[in-house]
Amino acid sequence: MPERPTTTAARADRADLVADAALALLAERGMRGLTHRAVDEAAGLPQGSTSNVARTRQALLELAVRRLADREERVLALQELPDPREGADAVLDALALTAHRALTHNRELTLARYELALEATRRPELRAHFDAAGARFRAQLTALVTALGSPSPDRHALTLIAWADGLLFSCVAGSYHAEIPPVPDIRADLREIIAGMLGTRSAE
Repeated sequence: MPERPTTTAARADRADLVADAALALLAERGMRGLTHRAVDEAAGLPQGSTSNVARTRQALLELAVRRLADREERVLALQELPDPREGADAVLDALALTAHRALTHNRELTLARYELALEATRRPELRAHFDAAGARFRAQLTALVTALGSPSPDRHALTLIAWADGLLFSCVAGSYHAEIPPVPDIRADLREIIAGMLGTRSAE
């Protein structure tokens, strides 16, 4: 019995390794490049290892979605943002840095997310997992804009998410893929958007 936690931990580590390899493949090769054999090779695991963790393609995609959410949550760290009640300046600084990281150090995760989002439009069973993962961020962002003083937090959370998704897509996979806006420019955009939401309660 004392060995069971170790076994459980080892299985969790193996699942994370498989999921990370799957995300890397999605970013590099797209959905067609994601196979169990390719994941084994990318993760440096014996053939058949990925099948032991996620037997079907659907299970592998669900594993990738869960791992993506965990990793993006650490990148965004919305729960660690400065307290909005102390002023918007520090919040704007943190949000701008987070968006910039998604465009640079975490570009691979952003590409993998787009692949999974498109696949979810064709797989209702995957859509449920994708939406559940995204609900974490929606809730955190809604709480954030509420604390900033938004009179319509649900609508304003959607506005911020739509802006962020548009920026990330344009600069990672769209016509601005060769350009990465500097942190001050991203912060200026955020300030203008949030100031517009809050009306006279400017986010300066």
